[in-house]
Amino acid sequence: MNKPFSQACENNRSPIGAVLIRLLSTSASVLELGSGTGQHAVWFAQQLPHLHWQTSDRMENHSGINQWLDESGLDNIGAPLALDVSFDAWPTEPFDAVFSSNTAHIMAWPEVEIMFSKVAGTLSAGGLFCLYGPMKYSGVITAESNRAFDHRLKAHNPRQGIREFNDLDQLALTAGFSLLEDNAMPANNRLLVWQKL
Repeated sequence: MNKPFSQACENNRSPIGAVLIRLLSTSASVLELGSGTGQHAVWFAQQLPHLHWQTSDRMENHSGINQWLDESGLDNIGAPLALDVSFDAWPTEPFDAVFSSNTAHIMAWPEVEIMFSKVAGTLSAGGLFCLYGPMKYSGVITAESNRAFDHRLKAHNPRQGIREFNDLDQLALTAGFSLLEDNAMPANNRLLVWQKL
């Protein structure tokens, strides 16, 4: 059985990794929400051998994630937890950071709200929430490619769509976070980082 593969993961792992390596140099544990294919988990666990990278996703993606994990032979990655933000129980042990890539725009807004609330309860004091993906600012999506992507998302499911930075930041503030960084990424994406107060 062929492993699942995402070209986007291959393309964006290095720029994301550069930020994570800088920010997580003293972290011991990371929870990844929506591990997808498992490619990011393997790459980041290789780049950050001092920490434990815990994968999670809906059950239907676990087989592919486990293929990547098994092939990697790494001992600092945890087998995927069953975690649908709306339905499944979240881990009870605190993590130093939570990372999620390309999830906010495929969730319905109530699920995004749940994600921020649950992340706040999962992080230890001073912990980081790192959220990667396309964003709009003050209602504007500047890149034509992102406008087309937003249109495709909403045509597929009206509850999906590229999220407004100010709305996400307000969710973070309400959940007890402070914005630490807003990093520009290739292909018109951002890597937002909030710190739990």
